[in-house]
Amino acid sequence: MPLVPIARADDPRVSGYAGIRDRDLRADHDQFIVEGEVVVRMLLSPASRFRVRSLFLEERRAEKLEDALARLPDDVPVYVAPQSLMDGLVGFPIHRGVLALADRRVATVADALPVDGGENALAVGLLGVVNHDNVGGIFRSAAAFGARAVLLDPVTCDPLYRKAVRVSVGGSLVVPFARAASEDALLDAFAERGFELLALSADGASDIDELAGARRVALLIGAEGPGLSPSVLRRAKGVRIPMQRTLDSLNASVACGIALFSVARALGKAGR
Repeated sequence: MPLVPIARADDPRVSGYAGIRDRDLRADHDQFIVEGEVVVRMLLSPASRFRVRSLFLEERRAEKLEDALARLPDDVPVYVAPQSLMDGLVGFPIHRGVLALADRRVATVADALPVDGGENALAVGLLGVVNHDNVGGIFRSAAAFGARAVLLDPVTCDPLYRKAVRVSVGGSLVVPFARAASEDALLDAFAERGFELLALSADGASDIDELAGARRVALLIGAEGPGLSPSVLRRAKGVRIPMQRTLDSLNASVACGIALFSVARALGKAGR
């Protein structure tokens, strides 16, 4: 794969990487940026659901990524520049020196969520989770424990926001996800496909490790603080993570990771 040197920060070929922090604040539904070697490798892997448009590397990083770059299609350019030029263009010191621009894929709920084919399945529903660290961490756990899909309500933040992708370590690039039109639409989508709704809540009536007999499970996660709405709790079975009395809650990402492991183990989907 030939490398394309960039000598000027105003080169239009790398304009998509300019002012990344400002770009994070804009609603750009066509492209998103991936940062760091580990996550870019995930983007370039066969497991990724997204097409890479270009790469932008600090010139010394290309050799380390040579194996991954060799798999790139011929029409994907790999731009390289000195660290100082890259930092100036991006708008801050980009210590990792590895960026990629990828095309968004807008999936529908029907695309993302598997129909009942008779197999055990695990999925996640996020309702009002607006913290990018939490969303990224949840996608990391979802990928680790074999979740088939993540559904988002209209309020939950974008899993392809640069920080969320980075925290997910690429999990949001491989786990199918879609945004439902409303809270009710999210719950209906799970119910119509045979998923039992489990609402993770400190006030849940059952311990998460007491799950028995379920075959398809949708784990519902709410925002830290307010948690899940009363209307969600009325439609779902409330489950809790047993804890010492010193604290009554965990952050959303940690709680989801623990719950996903417990449910995956009950469904026979935890790794060996």
